[in-house]
Amino acid sequence: MTKRPLATATVPTRPEDEKLGIGASFAYGFQHVLTMYGGIVAVPLIVGQAAGLSGPDIGILITAALFMGGLATLLQTLGLPFFGSQLPLVQGVSFASVATMVAIVGGGGIQAVFGAVIVSAAFGLLIAPLFSKIVKFFPPVVTGSVITTIGLTLMPVAANWSMGGNKKAADYGSVSNILLAAGTLAVVLVLSKLGSATISRLSILLAMVIGTIAAVFMGKADFSQVGAGAIFELPMPFHLGPPTFNAAAIISMLIVVLVILTETTADILAVGEIVGTKVDSKRIAAGLRADMASSLVSPVFGSFTQSAFAQNVGLVAVTGIKSRFVVSAGGVILVVLGLLPILGRVVASVPLSVLGGAGIVLFGTVAASGIRTLAQVDYRNNMNLIIVATSIGFGMLPIAAPTFYDQFPTWVGTIFHSGISSAAIMAILLNLLFNHFKRGNPENASVFVAGTDRQVTAEILASLQDGDRCENGRLIAADGTEVPVTGEIPLGNAPTH
Repeated sequence: MTKRPLATATVPTRPEDEKLGIGASFAYGFQHVLTMYGGIVAVPLIVGQAAGLSGPDIGILITAALFMGGLATLLQTLGLPFFGSQLPLVQGVSFASVATMVAIVGGGGIQAVFGAVIVSAAFGLLIAPLFSKIVKFFPPVVTGSVITTIGLTLMPVAANWSMGGNKKAADYGSVSNILLAAGTLAVVLVLSKLGSATISRLSILLAMVIGTIAAVFMGKADFSQVGAGAIFELPMPFHLGPPTFNAAAIISMLIVVLVILTETTADILAVGEIVGTKVDSKRIAAGLRADMASSLVSPVFGSFTQSAFAQNVGLVAVTGIKSRFVVSAGGVILVVLGLLPILGRVVASVPLSVLGGAGIVLFGTVAASGIRTLAQVDYRNNMNLIIVATSIGFGMLPIAAPTFYDQFPTWVGTIFHSGISSAAIMAILLNLLFNHFKRGNPENASVFVAGTDRQVTAEILASLQDGDRCENGRLIAADGTEVPVTGEIPLGNAPTH
């Protein structure tokens, strides 16, 4: 009997359907968990502390966030009919809702947050198909601007992690913390260059392991809490009480859901661009339904609104691992972490400075992917350059000045405090204004357009030779002699260099 040769991976028609071995899938999936772990536990920590919950109750929020993030990731990557984009997207508690939830717990407690999340998620589930129709308004000039902004808006997260993560800590921003982050970054770069293909792809995970070992010798890794608490624990429905429904809380969360739908749409388009697969309105709608369906169930187990994690889009780009089944493996790990709090405490022991060093590469890769997309945009005789400039600039405002919208009504800050949603809204509106509603658009409407519309005739091009150049308004031949210019040069068109 002839034995069938073992295959390390199957390569199907869609890049995201590639299947790696079980070991490799879980190794790469663990990278995704490490990348998003700090973000997924930060939300329940912040909201739980704002609600005045006890330590054990905050622990329940963290466990629920991991458990529901894993289930949501499995739904998004594996998919069911009408649910799940089947793309390598990691799901977790959305950071866009933190400020709103903190405001809600001040008036109605954690139960009012759960009620608002349930109602707003149901609303998001209903409008997902309609929301997905905007995909035709996401050409490269829009997606490139948004993807670039996603990467840039995540850099403060990497900087905060690199400094230690806890602004109240005595060593926050210390040289040792930053050197630990720099060392982790250096390991990523060295392994990426010198290692084999497998080592290069695992460079983020290996750098985190090496960085954590270094942190132990530096006295910056604390594993003392790993053995404290339960080893196995099932999430209990409504353990923190049944949801309550407050009109003001629901309205504010409805606005947050619109922001989350915008960000998730951008993330789906971004990962589709990175993977190199087709993303249409039907696929976006399925991804948004997975988002909202998991958000609808989350409060039952004590968690909040779910969304795609932008930082993991960067991991897909930097590792080149496009398989959705790798992210599914990460989802399984999240579910296990949600059932085994002791494993969660192990992962939580990875110093944030180590995560920060890796985050610089991850988040920067997202921005670089956006720049690559913008390179595909045609800037000739149109307003695309202004669309890109304004969208990215508008998206950077809340990053450069976090208090920019503090004096505006709460709903304005909720929408525009996210640089991602700010850039997405501006890019979509300007693309509509200049590229869809073209009536009234003048020819060469601005200096940006005029600068990109320079042309030469074929006859002039044919007369030039390799090495010809312009210097101080004169045409110099390759041999250094000046080429005589006949006729008059129109005012303003004379060469300046």
